[in-house]
Amino acid sequence: MTDSSPDPNLSAPLAHLEGDTPPAPSWFRDAVAVAPETGRLTVKGAAIETLAWGERGRPGLMLLHGNGAHAGWWRFIAPYLADHYRVAALSWSGMGGSDWRETYDLDTFADEIEAAAEATGLSVAGAPVMVGHSFGCFPMLTEAGREAGRWRGAVIVDPPIFSPERRTGRRREDGRFAPHRIYPTLEAALARFRFAPMQPCDTLYIADRIARESLREVEGGWSWRFDPSLWARLTLPDRVEMVRGARCPLALVTGARSDLMRPADAAYVQGLLPPGSPRIDLPEAYHHVMVDQPLAFVAALRALLAVWPS
Repeated sequence: MTDSSPDPNLSAPLAHLEGDTPPAPSWFRDAVAVAPETGRLTVKGAAIETLAWGERGRPGLMLLHGNGAHAGWWRFIAPYLADHYRVAALSWSGMGGSDWRETYDLDTFADEIEAAAEATGLSVAGAPVMVGHSFGCFPMLTEAGREAGRWRGAVIVDPPIFSPERRTGRRREDGRFAPHRIYPTLEAALARFRFAPMQPCDTLYIADRIARESLREVEGGWSWRFDPSLWARLTLPDRVEMVRGARCPLALVTGARSDLMRPADAAYVQGLLPPGSPRIDLPEAYHHVMVDQPLAFVAALRALLAVWPS
């Protein structure tokens, strides 16, 4: 008889630590020790959390996180880009330290990008570049389709955009959601953290850091900071048309071992991009490329931005 229970290394990667912080290499400790500028701005009635690194007046770089995540997913990436760029990140409404909304739409998320870019001074040296991971690609592409010249380029990182064959076989979201559980202790909550989609994680010090910042203390214990009803209140337009509608250069970064964006999907998306658009495939990276191969991801962005867009 086969045991069908999920692998605890995938479904609960931090559980065995029992709340202890795992050891981290010096490069990571140095990065998270760089305190960002923190800010809050209001967009359509909701307070939006922002983080920023680097001097104003440098070329601007906006980092956009994925579903259920938060701006802190970039804390260990941004400092390695801030020597040459003014780097900013935001937490989407409904996620991280930002307010929740009654309804969500991509135009409002795009408004959050514009407001955060203005507040953090990303355009002082000219049109900035956006980098969007996973769900973050959708607001980014919405923003990229608005006004030519506002953005110098947009980097699509392992987006949930699938080939026609894969789309046929995927289950559609039915709009249902369940409220978050409340865990009695921080240790119990950390033990329930997992990536979506589930994947192996060799960098537990990164998982631990982002998990702690994904939680908040509530009455009765600890719970997740993102709005569990967001997907029941959000409708996505055609994803292919979002790519085709971008009015700035596009680049594609994928995880070679990603179970979300598989090789056929990556090839399909690459075919949607304008001819000559760069693509970087990160070896040994799963979907969450900045967690799996953080320094390789930094190196890839540095190399890409040094020569692109021309």
